[in-house]
Amino acid sequence: MGVQAGVLLCWLHVLCAVVFGDVWKVEVESKIDALVSSCVVLPCTFKYPAQEQPSSRIRAMWHTKTNRKDYIYNNDHTNVIENFKGRTKLIGSLGALNCSLEIDGVRNHDNGPYCFRVELGTSAKYSFVNNCVTIKMIEKASKPELLAETSVEEGQPLIFKCSVRHTCPSHQPTLSWNHTGKTITSYKDIGHGKWEAESSLTFIPTKEDDHSSVACTVKYHGSVEGEMQVTHQIFVKVEQANLSHFIIPTISGLGAALLVGLLCLLVVIKYRKRIADLQSRNDNTESEAHRRSTGMQGGEQQLICF
Repeated sequence: MGVQAGVLLCWLHVLCAVVFGDVWKVEVESKIDALVSSCVVLPCTFKYPAQEQPSSRIRAMWHTKTNRKDYIYNNDHTNVIENFKGRTKLIGSLGALNCSLEIDGVRNHDNGPYCFRVELGTSAKYSFVNNCVTIKMIEKASKPELLAETSVEEGQPLIFKCSVRHTCPSHQPTLSWNHTGKTITSYKDIGHGKWEAESSLTFIPTKEDDHSSVACTVKYHGSVEGEMQVTHQIFVKVEQANLSHFIIPTISGLGAALLVGLLCLLVVIKYRKRIADLQSRNDNTESEAHRRSTGMQGGEQQLICF
């Protein structure tokens, strides 16, 4: 009988280990970055025993690891410690087993660690003190990353991409440009409690854009300090095709003008020479007539004398 009781007790221990050890689970990021004065989201999912399904009665809490009664979040807001009142909220659905927590207005002493606790009615309760989250405070934000070509051809599309990584998807940072064009903004989860916001700018550069600087500016939620702007200088090359389109007609026009001018000059020279010949003939004719006239008059006088 004692052996049977021992075997039964052993099986009970195994069963309890399966139900209350393997099924009560939580998944969190053990370490996560946060910008001071902005916000941070602690990703969290959990599981509880299959026989316990009162999702409408699930109560969720987050507390400090050193004291389980120091709640930074509680369904009953009056139980939240003074330092976190009004700054925390669940952004996940407990019915979907999502226990993600947002902390707003992050302060440089909000390091944690913080642990999730779930209560199913009055009997089933569990604090995941072996899976807690520690927050690393970032005092100043790093400047955004900007990707683009430096040297471009006039008339060809130019694409800029500006991106930042952050830890608060409920308050996405905004990205803006100092140049007009088509902009597209996207957000994605890159895992491990980090997200990325990216903005692309597309425009057609002109010669006026040569040696100009395109700037991307980021605006975070809260009063974040740091380098919020990054610039990129571009150099615009004039297309050879466009240059030839300009030079060839110009040269052709000048050549045609010179040819017409030369022809006009030849015509003028020719007609001047013709006019000079005509004038010379007229002068010779007049001289001959005058000479004859003078000769006749002399002859008459001679006749009269005799």
